Amino acid sequence: YTLTTLHTVAPDSEDFRQDLRRFAATCRVVRGLRGARVGVLGARPAAFITVRYSEKLLEKAGISVESLDLSEAFGRANKLSDGDPRVKAKLDEIKAYVSTRGIPPDALSKMARFAVVMEDWIAENALVATAVQCWTSMEEFFGVVPCTVMSMLSNVLKPSACETDITGAVGMYAMALASGQPSALLDWNNNYGNDPDKGVIFHCSNLPKAFFIDARMDYQEIIAGSVGKENTYGTVVGRIRPGPFTYCRVSTDDERGVIRAYLGEGEVTDDPLETFGGYGVVHIPDFQKLLHYICENGYEHHVAVNPSQCAAAVHEALSKYMGWDVYYHGTAI
Repeated sequence: YTLTTLHTVAPDSEDFRQDLRRFAATCRVVRGLRGARVGVLGARPAAFITVRYSEKLLEKAGISVESLDLSEAFGRANKLSDGDPRVKAKLDEIKAYVSTRGIPPDALSKMARFAVVMEDWIAENALVATAVQCWTSMEEFFGVVPCTVMSMLSNVLKPSACETDITGAVGMYAMALASGQPSALLDWNNNYGNDPDKGVIFHCSNLPKAFFIDARMDYQEIIAGSVGKENTYGTVVGRIRPGPFTYCRVSTDDERGVIRAYLGEGEVTDDPLETFGGYGVVHIPDFQKLLHYICENGYEHHVAVNPSQCAAAVHEALSKYMGWDVYYHGTAI
C-alpha cells in the first residue's frame, strides 16, 4: 500500500490531492506493466551487446516479448502498392507530422508502407511498445531509416525504442503511463564543457515530435557514409525543448535473476549546442555520482526520458509494487 506524504492530512487539502495524483500515476504504471506485450522487430545489431535482455525475467514480471523478423516486415511492405488507400493516408500523415522538404518521394513512400506494416503488427499482437533493428539491414535492404515511423508511434504513447532495446522500451512505457506524455530513448552522449552537473543527451534520431522546439525530417548522418545517403532518409531531427524531465533505465540482471532500474529527475537547459540528430543539454544534480553508478553497475548507454516530473510515481511502481531493484537518484518518499 501507499502512504500519504504527511502522516495526517485533510482529505480536502491540496496535499492530499497531490498524493492522489501521484498514486494514480503509480497505479497506471503497475497496471500497464503487468500483462504488457512488447514487440521486437528484427535482431539485435551486432555491435549493441549492451542492450541484451532476459525474456524469462520479463515474463516472470508479466511482460511478454513478441518478435517479428525484418524479412517478414519487408515482404509485407513490398506487397503494398503506393495506391493502397492506407498507404496514401499514411503518406499524408507523415507529411503533416514534420517538414519533409528535400526528402525523395520514393523514400516517403517506403516509410508509409513500413508504417502500415508496423501498425498492423502492433494491432494484431496488442503491443504496447516496440523495439526495432533500425540499422543497418533496414537501410541496405529496404532503403530508409524507420525513425519517423517510430517517432510517430512514440508521439501517440506507443513507445518505440532503437536498436532492439526492449528494456529501454519498458522504461519509456512506464514513464508514458505515469505522465500521459511521450517518452524518448537517448544516449548519455557527452559532458558539457567543464560543468560536472551538465551533459549532452543525443540520438540520431527517432524522438517524438513533442520533444522538439522545431523538428524536420533529414537523413541519418552516422551511417550514410557506409550505406549511402540515399538509403538513410527518415530521421527526425532538432533541439529538445527546455524544461523538466524524468529519466529511467530498466535492465535485466541475469546473474542475480532480477530486474533492476535507476531513475531520477533533471532539467533540459537552453545552453548553446549545435550538432545533428535529436539533442539537448541537461542539468542533473550530482550528475557525476549518477554516471559513476551507471558505469559501476554495468548499465546500458541508453536512457529513457520523459518531459515530466514523474520519478516518484515510477519509483514506487517499480520498487514497491513490481518488486524490482531500483536506484532513485534523489530523495525517495
